[in-house]
Amino acid sequence: MKDIINAILSGGATSQDFTALRLPESYRAVVLRKDEADMFEGMATVDKDPRKSLHVDNVPVPELGPGEALVAVMASSVNYNTVWSSIFEPLSTFVFLERYGRTNELAKRHDLPYHVIGSDLAGVVLRTGPGVNAWNPGDEVVAHCLSVELESSDGHNDTMLDPEQRIWGFETNFGGLAEIALVKSNQLMPKPDHLSWEEAASPGLVNSTAYRQLVSRNGAGMKQGDNVLIWGASGGLGSYATQFALAGGANPICVVSSEQKADICRAMGADAIIDRNAEGYKFWKDEHTQDPKEWKRLGKRIRELTGGEDVDIVFEHPGRETFGASVYVTRKGGTIVTCASTSGYNHEYDNRYLWMSLKKIVGSHFANYREAWEANRLISKGKIHPTLSRVYSLEETGQAARDVHRNAHQGKVGVLCLAPEEGLGVRDHAKRAQHIDAINRFRDSGN
Repeated sequence: MKDIINAILSGGATSQDFTALRLPESYRAVVLRKDEADMFEGMATVDKDPRKSLHVDNVPVPELGPGEALVAVMASSVNYNTVWSSIFEPLSTFVFLERYGRTNELAKRHDLPYHVIGSDLAGVVLRTGPGVNAWNPGDEVVAHCLSVELESSDGHNDTMLDPEQRIWGFETNFGGLAEIALVKSNQLMPKPDHLSWEEAASPGLVNSTAYRQLVSRNGAGMKQGDNVLIWGASGGLGSYATQFALAGGANPICVVSSEQKADICRAMGADAIIDRNAEGYKFWKDEHTQDPKEWKRLGKRIRELTGGEDVDIVFEHPGRETFGASVYVTRKGGTIVTCASTSGYNHEYDNRYLWMSLKKIVGSHFANYREAWEANRLISKGKIHPTLSRVYSLEETGQAARDVHRNAHQGKVGVLCLAPEEGLGVRDHAKRAQHIDAINRFRDSGN
């Protein structure tokens, strides 16, 4: 592994040099263990601690199959699916691995007593399998997390509709929170050359998800002038939605939970901000009863910020806690586009405000290759910027996941894998200098 790191850090190693490197037999990875899948049984979600379930183990390098690549991972990041994996909710990810393992002979590799998790990476291609022509050893890459087979016609207009669509590192094994990862070659994209490894690793999942959900015609199809309500506007998903709205000529109405997070939104360029804690919104009277008066109060507040207009689009991801309010405040004919449901999957809303006002609820899940490529291209061009706030070591991934679980973070948190320190991997220093304030925006937020 030392030779691989040295070759990457040298900055001058050729494709032939990387091909000549001997692969190690094993590598360090953040894993879940199958025999611990019931360790939190009976506990409340909030009390489940990822530090107890996430381990750094040495695991064998997986067999390389057709259309696949092995990547030396310099850095990765923590997403909400990392948290879900670590607390075995809504179910153990070993269920996904077992199901995948039954589909074909090669997929059996994924059904193991351990699960290497993680759905982001920035690194360097080490090996490619048969049939891979677009990528070579030594290429500096990032990876999006859509894994598809594309043997069904269903996925050929939109690969997210492929019946064998899975999220890499969540529903497959050999994910990115590791020193080496196994990906399909059509997950790879060029690493933005003005970013460090940890900065480049942080946007992947959330940036692509926000792009499809808000910008793509498969999502809300945002246009210039749209009023867009963005829940958690300084968080992992919301921070990219806010940037897309601003870059696309829309008007983001940013909902946050503290003045510090409001300041982050202002730094991104937003000026319509609702601090839901300071303004005391409580959309539920109790566990079973919502409070429509609070929906109406939110709608009134939005109109104060928009010059009397309701929102065209609601960027929804909290789920149960906010969904009733989201449906209510959307304008007649508007769109609620939803993913994730971090506060609960069972949504409740008053259907009269949906059907009688001709509103639409659109489900959105990650992104297809083209959408992910376009989202990454905007990062590479300096139109959208990473929202990295803090970086952990591989050994500290449990703590990183706990911080995300407890919402004690801003933007995204990164994880160094093979990179020995932060700040490495920048190739275009002039472009970086042009955007350095935006790149460091979340770093400077005090987190």
